[in-house]
Amino acid sequence: MTEFTLPRRTALQLALGSLALPGIAEAQQAQIDPLLYGPTPENARRGGRITVGSLVEPPALDPFRQAADARIRVSPLMYQGLFFEDQSGVPRPLLAESATAAPDGKSWTFRLRRGVKFHTGQPMTSADVKYSYDFMRNAANGSPGAGDLSSVTSIDAPDDFTVVFNLSRPNAALPMTLTNKYGAVVPRGFLDDANSGTRMNEISVGTGPFKLKQFRPNSTLVFERNPDYWQPGLPYLDEITFVTMPNSAAMAVGLQSRRIDLAMFSRPQDTQALANAQGVEVRRWPSLNQKTVDLDCKYNNLGDVRVRQAIALAIDKKTVMDASISGYGTVIGTIVAGMQDAWGVPLDQLANQRVDLDRAKALLAAAGHPNGFDIDLTTIIGYDWMDAAAVTIAEQLRRINIRVNIRKLELGVWIRNFRAREMGFTFNDWGTTPDPSLLYYRHFRAAPEGADFRNWNHARASALLDRGQETADPAARRAIYAEFQKILAEEVPTIMMFSSDVLTANRTRLKNYVQHGTGWYFGLVKAWVEG
Repeated sequence: MTEFTLPRRTALQLALGSLALPGIAEAQQAQIDPLLYGPTPENARRGGRITVGSLVEPPALDPFRQAADARIRVSPLMYQGLFFEDQSGVPRPLLAESATAAPDGKSWTFRLRRGVKFHTGQPMTSADVKYSYDFMRNAANGSPGAGDLSSVTSIDAPDDFTVVFNLSRPNAALPMTLTNKYGAVVPRGFLDDANSGTRMNEISVGTGPFKLKQFRPNSTLVFERNPDYWQPGLPYLDEITFVTMPNSAAMAVGLQSRRIDLAMFSRPQDTQALANAQGVEVRRWPSLNQKTVDLDCKYNNLGDVRVRQAIALAIDKKTVMDASISGYGTVIGTIVAGMQDAWGVPLDQLANQRVDLDRAKALLAAAGHPNGFDIDLTTIIGYDWMDAAAVTIAEQLRRINIRVNIRKLELGVWIRNFRAREMGFTFNDWGTTPDPSLLYYRHFRAAPEGADFRNWNHARASALLDRGQETADPAARRAIYAEFQKILAEEVPTIMMFSSDVLTANRTRLKNYVQHGTGWYFGLVKAWVEG
């Protein structure tokens, strides 16, 4: 197994007045950052097709309204925002070439890249950028990312290649917000069609390196090379096919039989069968992903903070991690492992991180549940790690007389519940863009500015999340997010359990594939095949 280690996070924050990050302030129209989508290979070969095995498939391909991480994994191949989320925390210019903040921080001016075409063939202009982000930030359109742009009051397009975002308050995280998770630029007017979301399952209208060729639900997803892509020479591959497979064992067999060329494993221990497989390479990557248990504060008895604290005190995260992924990960407190050094509070400074059954029972008794209660715990079909985790947590909670019934849901049903803020008591599995505002704001900021998926509605936490966006000074920003994390740990609207190392396995014919810590397939843009 090969381990890949990225440099420690650098250039943590944005400096208002100019964007003091590599590749932005000094970017010129003709320049393209060589680190976009990963390292640029030498002597790469053009052409060839690969097949990627996956345990989950996107319910739909709409980058604005579809929240599933399975969708986000593949969307960056077709759709692009103004910036690329470098794993080190640097927003690298993508469709934008430069960014400048006003002295008061209440506007950002972006100069756009020239010569970019949509998959439809028409050139991209500032009118398309304004249209796309106006659609995203309008909560009535149902984008899960609308809250990320709650500070934006208007967007101007003074000329074809300039866009100005006007803000109600400073937002130091704005460039990282305009990346790839929900932000995408599409042709002006496309989303006016009431059927535009469905149409995106049939055609792609982005600016990305690959175009949609075919999407057959419960079967295959096929991308083909975009011949008009604006980065010269990219992508190298002619075609990528994603096939949905029933389990990790099937993916391992598929790699050995040469049916598939690449697979990402949700349970890293499932790669052990490939340790000595001829022509197969297994690699381990740093993670920006987290495995959590979410506690909907309107569900069952979870509205009482004492109940939520009792649950946290009964869960042994290390035991759950070992059962789920055989220890191939890192126990976390209130932030993903890949951001702990830069932004995290040490676990020994956070509340409710150690098992304490006596205190848990006392809290339940004080909350009026001396004999415990019954509760459903939801898992998602296709996320193999959740099965062992659910059994383990059910056993742990039984020690404090909480009786767990395990329910399995299809991803599409789970997403509908998530969007409706009817999560219940559930597992979650999600990757984050490496900025604390992007990690926390949408999920935990009270509505309407945030989505507050867990119905927490915590005024102090929301105020801190606003300040974290508004503050540019790195030290001050870190202090704000440290205070927020202490509240998060004390109040327990979620239990962040562990970050699973990202393990991929590929046929050795696939070259230069670098896995992004989010679990998203950025690395396929610069991957190539030999022979």
